[in-house]
Amino acid sequence: MDVAIGDCIDKMARHILPTGVIENSSEIMYGRLLERFAFPNGSQEHEYVAPSTRAEELFSKPSVWGWALTAPLSKARSGARSKDMKFSFAGLGSAIERICHGRETAMTLDERMDVAREALRVAFEHLASRVLMALQKQLNEAEPADTEKIGTLVVSGGVASNQFLRTVLRLFLDNRGFAHIRLIFPPPSLCTDNAAMIAWTGTEMYRAGFESDLSCNALRKWSIDPDAEDGGILGVEGWK
Repeated sequence: MDVAIGDCIDKMARHILPTGVIENSSEIMYGRLLERFAFPNGSQEHEYVAPSTRAEELFSKPSVWGWALTAPLSKARSGARSKDMKFSFAGLGSAIERICHGRETAMTLDERMDVAREALRVAFEHLASRVLMALQKQLNEAEPADTEKIGTLVVSGGVASNQFLRTVLRLFLDNRGFAHIRLIFPPPSLCTDNAAMIAWTGTEMYRAGFESDLSCNALRKWSIDPDAEDGGILGVEGWK
């Protein structure tokens, strides 16, 4: 609906991470820095317990510091938005900004670590909740003989390298009736930024004989699916 999860995590990292962490690092992927800051000893510190119900998932857990994060799209009188199969991360980013900067006293290192862990948990549970909705929809619409038609889920992209995401998604599905779903994550070295994916798409298009000159427009959102409403990658003018 608004910003991508990777953009959200990078922006949250700028608010949460101590200034020295960013200044003293050559890392330009702030999301990776945020994960290391939140879990310096890796996955052994995850200690994640997945929600068993939708109500538990939407419950805002108060922290020992007095703040709490709300699950995206959970605020609606009718409850319709919480069931909307869309992603929304802008509100989470704004909440983190208020927690980190809307105060008179400096935030301690321990509190920053708690904010980092909670921010990642809420973001990844929101992503997992939409995966769960899609799987449940497929299950409800499937023929009786095809109840396990979807057995594998591939998680790719830059954020897929986050080990905590892997923990959250696996336990989330296990705890909500989809333990049979096999999760496939590419090696972290192949979980690249969208820029590499865009470049590869361009390479494939060039090899297929498509070219364009510099008069073509740069589009912020552009589907590569030929069946998309906008015609997909060939749905814009400028190809020759």
